[in-house]
Formats: sequence, structure tokens, C-alpha cells
Amino acid sequence: MRKALLIVGLLFLAIGLLWIGQGTGALPWPAASFMIGSLQWAEYGALLAAVGLILIWQSRR
Repeated sequence: MRKALLIVGLLFLAIGLLWIGQGTGALPWPAASFMIGSLQWAEYGALLAAVGLILIWQSRR
């Protein structure tokens, strides 16, 4: 169970950081993405990254 929480947490964190980068325009990849420059996706990314950090923290307890 701990490994599953850690893997899912790391995945959520990575995707969340990608969405933050795309939403803020700091990471314009892929170039044709509808998420680039949309702060809504940066907010979603922040929430997903926070959930990922919580899952990582729970896997370490």
C-alpha cells in the first residue's frame, strides 16, 4: 500500500507541476496545447500537486 501511495503521489506531483508550468506559460510544451497561458490549469495543477505531496507524506508515515 505504501509503494502505491508513493507512486501515485509522485505521478500527481509531476503532472501537477507540468500543469502549473503550462498554465503560467513558463513551460510552453507541447506548442499546440490549449492549456498554455490558462491560469485555470495552473490552479488545477497546484491542487493536484498538493494532493500528490499529501500522498507522498502519507506513504512515509
